[in-house]
Amino acid sequence: MASLSGWKIPSSMQPKPEDYRYDLDHALASVVGVRTVIPGDAFTAETLGTERTGNGVLISADGLVLTIGYIITEAETVWLTLVDGRAVPGHALGYDQATGFGLIQALARLDLPVMQIGQSSEAALNEQVVIGGVGGRQRSVAARIVGRQEFAGYWEYVLDEAMFVAPAHPHWGGTALIGPTGDLLGIGSLQLEQAREGGKSEHINMMVPIDLVKPILEDLQTRGQPNRPPRPWLGLYATEIEDKVVVVGLAKNGPAQRADLRTGDIVLSVGGTEVRNLAGLFRRVWSLGDAGVEVPVRAYRDGKTLDLRVKSGDRNRFLKAPRLH
Repeated sequence: MASLSGWKIPSSMQPKPEDYRYDLDHALASVVGVRTVIPGDAFTAETLGTERTGNGVLISADGLVLTIGYIITEAETVWLTLVDGRAVPGHALGYDQATGFGLIQALARLDLPVMQIGQSSEAALNEQVVIGGVGGRQRSVAARIVGRQEFAGYWEYVLDEAMFVAPAHPHWGGTALIGPTGDLLGIGSLQLEQAREGGKSEHINMMVPIDLVKPILEDLQTRGQPNRPPRPWLGLYATEIEDKVVVVGLAKNGPAQRADLRTGDIVLSVGGTEVRNLAGLFRRVWSLGDAGVEVPVRAYRDGKTLDLRVKSGDRNRFLKAPRLH
């Protein structure tokens, strides 16, 4: 993780206390840094790296820190960096593949304010918000909500209504989306580009709405994952090109690779239903049953149409479980 003294947000983008009805510095003190180390032989080591950094938010007095899950997936070591520079160990409690949330238990007393969980469904477009990073105002961004819409990620991920904010935070992973009353409305996940008038584009952050964590928070604490059947996982990475879904990568030894799907294949249909976008592809796969269900896939390759049957898997079974402390 970058040193707290090593960088800062441009002053013009930093939030100013007088612009908010709550104690801005008190709220930002709830944001911590997260640094993890992942074994070299972990399933996600090649794609996500073996050293990951980001942010997290203290959401309970007993040391629960909410973050974005890819930072802690398969982590064997977790450290939390506080706004005053202290570092304390943590334990990766759980990760939800469907929402993307991750939960950490601090293993030492933090003595920080707790950020209250808000209600993201009530946040309006153009709402004034703060994207909070560890380090206070100098590492946070004054922003607005610029969009609420469906989001599909190439790694078999769909949110019915993600939140999008601008300007973007440069170290967005696990940042706190702080609402107009100082409560937590979402957690930072991605940076994307959005086209603007005149051919220009701007960077925006995609945030996972906080309402999605409420039904699963207790399960993440006690079970490490939600108490629901796992979705079928194919282990493919795909993109949309001119209303076509194209395979751009495959998880090593994953279900799709074992079924002989290949990079460059165009996915035409799943279970007899035509698919034209990522959300349609993934939702159709999930509609067929739980993890382990056989997924009929029709693909186009080198001028030929192929019918393949993919024995889906449970993605969590490919991952290393968190180490107990």
